[in-house]
Amino acid sequence: MFICAGDSEEFNFATPIGVGLVESAINLTRLVIMEPPEFLLFIGTAGSYGEHKIFDIVESKTASNVEQSFLEGRAYTPINNIISASDDILGETIINSSNYITTNKIISQKYLERRLELENMEFFSVLAVAKSFGIPAGGLFCVTNYCDENAHSTFLKNQSQAMILLENYLKNRGLL
Repeated sequence: MFICAGDSEEFNFATPIGVGLVESAINLTRLVIMEPPEFLLFIGTAGSYGEHKIFDIVESKTASNVEQSFLEGRAYTPINNIISASDDILGETIINSSNYITTNKIISQKYLERRLELENMEFFSVLAVAKSFGIPAGGLFCVTNYCDENAHSTFLKNQSQAMILLENYLKNRGLL
């Protein structure tokens, strides 16, 4: 089953689940209870902390939920903030999820130092729900922007092209 965030990021072949951590978790849970899939593939855009270039296509099965305050040493979490559907987490590109978009190059570098390479608001929730229901899952992302002061305007400029690239990638792989 193909899923996507929705709103301005919808595909005619994917079911939208909502934007952000909470909306996507609630809606995806509802969806898998009503119609349990054999596999979940989340398709969406991502911001780069600097390792990946704009319009790179990245596959991943690993996500984190690390907030800026944690990187600044002002917070901690008692829960596991990395989840993976992969047997080899060392070879994975880790996608960080938060309800906030990083707009600071210095903070972006701190994410990279922890092996977190991309930012997508929903992927952590997708993997958490998939794991809870025992459903294999993964994500396919196209980089639209760097996580810097121009993140939002660059995202808006590149989003439609990224969505075309994602669809073409799936067609070239024989998945559509």
